[in-house]
Amino acid sequence: MAVTDEAIEKIKGMIVSGALRPGDRLPREGELAADLGLSRNSLREAVRALSLIRILDVRQGDGTYVTSLDPQLLLEALSFVVDFHRDDTVLEFLAVRRILEPAATAMAAPRISEGQLDALQAQLDRLGAAPSVEELVAADLDFHRGIVRGSGNTVLCSLLDGLSGPTTRARIWRGLTQEDAVAGTLREHRAILAALRDRDAEAARSWATVHIASVEQWLRSTL
Repeated sequence: MAVTDEAIEKIKGMIVSGALRPGDRLPREGELAADLGLSRNSLREAVRALSLIRILDVRQGDGTYVTSLDPQLLLEALSFVVDFHRDDTVLEFLAVRRILEPAATAMAAPRISEGQLDALQAQLDRLGAAPSVEELVAADLDFHRGIVRGSGNTVLCSLLDGLSGPTTRARIWRGLTQEDAVAGTLREHRAILAALRDRDAEAARSWATVHIASVEQWLRSTL
């Protein structure tokens, strides 16, 4: 095992075991390196790597701290990695969304508040009948994010946020090239919202599946 990897594993072990908790300050560099049996250089490289993925927070002049370890914070790294996808992997990302998003939509049906549903309705109303593709794609992201947030599962919300990058490009492409794509998306949004208002989890799940699968099916036929 490379010395930096070993250093990362040892710091990870301290956090997982509870020796270091969210918000804790790490011991001074020399002290921590001695305790873990590491060189200062390997410890610095490990700290740098863990700060990039939001495990540690290096504060100049103050020290190094364990972050909140909040799922949304930690999963930001996913969206960074996802941005490096190849065009031929877009379908794989859509397939993952087709698994996760309908489940999240079904979870939201009994949990999402009337106020949240009203906000989603207002968003649809503001779009009107003929929004631009760019407006629709932005609203589509907000619409689904609002529903997933209504599920109460922050990990799902963060995962789906991270996966939205490549599928955004697919939705823009579809909106620019496929006839009636904008109107179809609006119809599907209204159907999902109606199912949520009825607190019908299975109907909400089905409409969310149809909505994502329609993008996936179109993209599969054009690649």
